[in-house]
Amino acid sequence: MNTQRMIIGISGATGFLYGVRALELLKPLPHIETHLVVSKAAQLTRQQETLFSKEDIESLADVVHPVQNIGAAIASGSFKTMGMLIAPCSMNTLASVANGLSDNLLARAADVVLKERRTLVLMTRESPLHLGHLRNMQLATEMGAIICPPVPAMYQQIQSVDDMVTYSVARALDLFGFDIPNIPRWGEQLHLNISK
Repeated sequence: MNTQRMIIGISGATGFLYGVRALELLKPLPHIETHLVVSKAAQLTRQQETLFSKEDIESLADVVHPVQNIGAAIASGSFKTMGMLIAPCSMNTLASVANGLSDNLLARAADVVLKERRTLVLMTRESPLHLGHLRNMQLATEMGAIICPPVPAMYQQIQSVDDMVTYSVARALDLFGFDIPNIPRWGEQLHLNISK
């Protein structure tokens, strides 16, 4: 079986752990090569929200691309990938995607994914939303992106923040056709006690 490439982008919204969890969930899967790009703002978020070093995060990916390297492989449509997950996706990155701006590799890679009609999933992180955010979500959706905010499924009887993060990221990865093991799914592994 041929190796397939998957781009993981991490932008500067709160929720750096979503991108980390995506890399962790993809790492054990056979024949998947992950390409990571992290924005400058996300590096600041990493320092505020986690104990991970830059090297810790980079060790989870197969290939790491500096955000300023606009000439990287993932900036070209001829470099075949399954698509791109931006987790989390800041409103700034969303605006860049929605308006076709490519001032860094994160935005350029997303733009390439859209123009090549590949899957782009944006785990948008912001609340509350103003009209500009909503319009950018509409524009990105009209161009083919999938807006997938990290929303926990309470029916899973989540026990920890880690559970919430894992579930949200696994659902986003579902959109690429990945089947992440041991993720409870409605109607399959869940047996709920519902009393009237």
